[in-house]
Amino acid sequence: MTMQARKVLIVGGGIGGLSAAVALRRAGVEVDLVEINTSFKVYHVGIIVQGNFIRAMHELGIADQAVAAGFPQFGLQFKDLHDNVLVDIPGIPLAGNQYPSDLGMARPALHGVLTEAARTSGAKLRLGLTFETITQTADHIDVTFTDGTTGRYDLVVGADGVRSKVRTTFFPEAPTPHFTGQGVWRYNVPRPPEITRTFMCIGLDGGKCGYCPLTPTTGYVILVQSEPGNPRHPPEQLADIMRSRLDACTGLMAQFRDQIVDSSQVVYRPLEAVFVPAPWHRGRVLLIGDAAHATTPHLGQGAAQAVEDAVVLGRVFEQHQPIEQLLDAFMQRRYERCKFIYESSLQIGEWEQRPTPDADPAALTKKMLATVAQPI
Repeated sequence: MTMQARKVLIVGGGIGGLSAAVALRRAGVEVDLVEINTSFKVYHVGIIVQGNFIRAMHELGIADQAVAAGFPQFGLQFKDLHDNVLVDIPGIPLAGNQYPSDLGMARPALHGVLTEAARTSGAKLRLGLTFETITQTADHIDVTFTDGTTGRYDLVVGADGVRSKVRTTFFPEAPTPHFTGQGVWRYNVPRPPEITRTFMCIGLDGGKCGYCPLTPTTGYVILVQSEPGNPRHPPEQLADIMRSRLDACTGLMAQFRDQIVDSSQVVYRPLEAVFVPAPWHRGRVLLIGDAAHATTPHLGQGAAQAVEDAVVLGRVFEQHQPIEQLLDAFMQRRYERCKFIYESSLQIGEWEQRPTPDADPAALTKKMLATVAQPI
């Protein structure tokens, strides 16, 4: 297995897969990407990302587009449920002073930036299909797709999310995603002019809530809370349930709460996580993003770590070394960082569900920001 990878198949067209397509094309690698869904449509809600995400996007050549499509921010605040500021955390503009330290983005806007960049890069994007079979040899991988077509590649990258088919196929002994005990609720509302950065409110039983600006006119309410038994909430009751969970809030969060009226616009999902032990490669198959290290949103690092995976993958493939050396180099750069994010995110969720005297999510958030400020 000494051939350099000059043609790569990426399975999955989410944040990690599209970013990997851009990074590998910049490294001169031919890329095919397949996505099982028939479109790149994603949830209408958004995410908040920190400076390391913007720095990674800058390395992919698309930071300007990302910032233009989102709402630039600088730092975040921790508050109580009544608008009193408890901790103010300044942001770090890791991509340079011309960029913000943080960014709120609607998921469709982010996906639009990544899709356009992947297509412009020359990657071949194919929707509505995935792999049927993957057969490895010492020198290549032969792939049969679900539409009956075939292809030969030097490497397959599994970027197909927390329920990864690539992972279950090639890493059958790997852990399966587990429910963490909490769920996340999101709902878009107008942005008050005075709210220019994200804040999180602590003090809710079993969780927290907050608000993140997404555009000059919009933002979203986020609620993370315990969900005993992992219930299936009736879709027509989602707005009523989400509002009731915020009853203890006053001030701004109460104003946002009262705007949650349309159950069809509530996005709810139970929080699941998985972390695959090293190595994340098996022969000529590599896992990245949520397929390898799906975490919870407590530190806002899921998307950032997927994009960082892509950046590092592109960097190592610029070295033109044998594949086994490239994949080992990738693991050396990514494993400990992703493990820290995964464990720290779960720790905050555990504190929220079962508080202890030493619980300090703000301090752990600061530690995370210092960690991800280090070079990728």
